[in-house]
Amino acid sequence: MPRFDWYILMGTGGFFILLGILSLIWGGVEEKHWYDSMSTRFDVREFMEHSPFRPEPKALKIGGWLFIVVGLALLVMGGVYLINS
Repeated sequence: MPRFDWYILMGTGGFFILLGILSLIWGGVEEKHWYDSMSTRFDVREFMEHSPFRPEPKALKIGGWLFIVVGLALLVMGGVYLINS
């Protein structure tokens, strides 16, 4: 594979890492806003028991970690190839 293709692969890996970090931040902000809004309600039971359960913030965080892992794998693959070529 030409050297230019591996630079594209490494750039894609960096992009995936950036998406992962943004997804982690977005999930944290979303979770914080949800629980902050819950704490202002009169029914504190929902706040204490985290009921109803909202999977969206956790899904964003898990997706962020997956993006980071894939991005790191792409960066390592590209780096190993460039070192060995």
